[in-house]
Amino acid sequence: MKAEHRPHRAGDGRVRIGGSIYGVAAEIADPDGFAWAALVAMDGTRTQEEIAALLRGAFPALTRAGATAIVELLVNSGYVEDASARPPDELSPAEQERYERNMAFFRRVDLTPRAHGWEAQVRLKRSRVLVLGLGGTGSHAAWALAACGVGGIHCVDRDVVELSNLTRQVLYREADIGSPKAEVTVARLSEVNSCLDITGESRSIECERELAELVAGFDALALCADEPRGRAGIRVWANRVCLAAGVPWAVGGYNGPLVSVGAFSPGGPCYECLNAHVEASLPPGAPVDLGGRGVIAPSAGVSGHLTAQAIISLLTGVPALPGGYVTGVNLVAPDQHVYARHPAAPDCPACGTLRPRAEPAVTATS
Repeated sequence: MKAEHRPHRAGDGRVRIGGSIYGVAAEIADPDGFAWAALVAMDGTRTQEEIAALLRGAFPALTRAGATAIVELLVNSGYVEDASARPPDELSPAEQERYERNMAFFRRVDLTPRAHGWEAQVRLKRSRVLVLGLGGTGSHAAWALAACGVGGIHCVDRDVVELSNLTRQVLYREADIGSPKAEVTVARLSEVNSCLDITGESRSIECERELAELVAGFDALALCADEPRGRAGIRVWANRVCLAAGVPWAVGGYNGPLVSVGAFSPGGPCYECLNAHVEASLPPGAPVDLGGRGVIAPSAGVSGHLTAQAIISLLTGVPALPGGYVTGVNLVAPDQHVYARHPAAPDCPACGTLRPRAEPAVTATS
């Protein structure tokens, strides 16, 4: 058993694996005690065949096929790992030490059987991410992606560091005022994690074509820029560029205390589908892209880290989440959690022609 998912008996013949507070718990009806006996035997010292034989010895009425099926079911549940598996050669001893806590996190939340517990980390090392915009959201997102071990990060922003940035943009210092954000970001992230290929450039994106040229060759886009705004702005450009390239992307932002992130993958409803549903639900004339200047360090930080988490999930598949959703929190109203995912719009100008079949029903908000 994975150390993070040690089982316990819950009474009434039930066995519980994991913990519900992590969203990865399972409960097994086990009136005969077969599952409990197998789970206790999964201590890293026995093979699957030996565990099945132990079950048959403890429960004479259990057939060979039945014992084997129980063990296979538990192994395939994702709560078990191969104790004989060794870290891949692709990760050096120093990287294994650096990312040990990452591995423990992925092992806890990943319920897909893997060859070893380092698969997600290897995927991150092999990935290249474009971070566009290095302000409040982007500086935190870029730091988190570098700290987590994304192998290649390209940082793009047109601005220089200003005094007013220092309230929320984590990578900059007073001595950096007047320096290009991209240049400072590359230097800071290289100090955080020298194992990575971190590059940057100071430039603005003026049209969809320029963004398409920039995105080419990357495995994901973290969109942390918000200009140009509006229905024909940079988010729409990103949506169409990433659809055409088959690249997953996430967009983070804040409006005062309301912090949110949208995550989109090639197989899910796109940004324009979701935006159309949001617009349809609002009174006529109500603005959709609220934006605004109100921000403090916590709201910028939460925004950036939600964006980084979405990118990490899209790259690793841990956890395997459907794209095409928006989630977030209101920092001054803890009981207000935002979540929305709508079906793809059949007449969507961006992805309508790319989707030969209809999407399932809506999953909603709270």
